[in-house]
Amino acid sequence: MADDREVLRQVWDGRVPVCFRLSQEDLYTMDQPDPFYLLVPRQSYFPLVTDKVQRAFQKYIHPEESKELWLECEGQSLKWHYPIGVLFDMLTSADALPWNITVHFKNFPEDEILHCPSKEAVESHFMSTVKEADALKHRSQVINSMQKKDHKQLWTGLQNDKFDQFWTINRKLMEQSEDNNFKYVPFRIYQGDKPFIQKLFKPVSDDGEPTTLGDLLKQYNLPEENVRVLIHGIDPPTDTPVIWLCEHLSYPDNFLHICVKPNIT
Repeated sequence: MADDREVLRQVWDGRVPVCFRLSQEDLYTMDQPDPFYLLVPRQSYFPLVTDKVQRAFQKYIHPEESKELWLECEGQSLKWHYPIGVLFDMLTSADALPWNITVHFKNFPEDEILHCPSKEAVESHFMSTVKEADALKHRSQVINSMQKKDHKQLWTGLQNDKFDQFWTINRKLMEQSEDNNFKYVPFRIYQGDKPFIQKLFKPVSDDGEPTTLGDLLKQYNLPEENVRVLIHGIDPPTDTPVIWLCEHLSYPDNFLHICVKPNIT
């Protein structure tokens, strides 16, 4: 059971300073808008935090242009269905703050990212991922035993950045018992622009020993040297038990999102 509340709280409170700039292709007026700065939660998704950005730039774009906002960083379209912290760890580093992001309202990159018509689309994606994670951990027994209001509380806790509201319900999804241990660890590994890796991995080896982050990397032939292995911007030791990482460093969708990137010195 994830019982280290201070660790959970510090992970939840993780923030990224972002500088949003309107694309010059979208600029319709003679006036140049000022950059718009926000401190955004790592745990969240961009469609949940960009309403203010859209309002700030609305008067500078053509009134008939598409109002669907999309984001880009150094030529790469940002996938809104990835948590913000995952995108940051994949694409930049803490040495390059604030994170510079370009805001677009037209020329949507249909072949690169999904449309996000509403916050309901984010909720649907989030809950689908939570259910997938519980299928791996508990064969869906926990999520299926919850009431609809519990599912809604999970979502509203994330949407409104309310730690206690979220963890009151999420704690149930992180519980283990003698007859209901995690069967598999929900994880996704990201390496640059490659498709993420998601396979089955047990938290305990065949001889009963806890498996580690290093075991996970070795099982899928991932390098441990000359790379940074980041979870929430943290470089956890490779001998850290995966079950501890799962309980304490999973994102709100209950997946352990791991970024492996070259160690550039």
